[in-house]
Amino acid sequence: MHDLASRLANRVQLTTDGLRVYLLAVELAFGAEVDYAMLVKMYGNDRPQADVRYRPADYIGCKEIRVEGRPNSRHISTSFAERQNLTMRMQIRRFTWLDECVLKEGGNHIAAIALHYMCYNFCRVHQTLRVTPAMESGITDHICSIKDIVDLLENRN
Repeated sequence: MHDLASRLANRVQLTTDGLRVYLLAVELAFGAEVDYAMLVKMYGNDRPQADVRYRPADYIGCKEIRVEGRPNSRHISTSFAERQNLTMRMQIRRFTWLDECVLKEGGNHIAAIALHYMCYNFCRVHQTLRVTPAMESGITDHICSIKDIVDLLENRN
């Protein structure tokens, strides 16, 4: 959370899920300089026990909790983060493996995530943007290739 706060120049609206550790983390990183809300999703399960083995509970609603500042309720959402997580899980094959032992090498795991986001933002033309996100935000003026990423890694040392 400190890393996020250090990268932002202006006051932002932040939404997290209901995990309580976010309360202290956001307070320590942003203080009162954030419009912060929690979106707590509620699930229920009225199916027989035999029917729940591989099915998640049914979504029954959510509760918005204002924590700090004046968050705009129209923008209280975790949908963007959830979409990013789903895209990452679907595109990085190591997240679909059921065997836990393949995730023990932390450095390789972090490298796989970094490579995914580099390609997603700099190499992949997004249908709605018609350019890469990096081009849309003005970070670069061209579509990067995998060779460009490899060259960056080789020139890093």
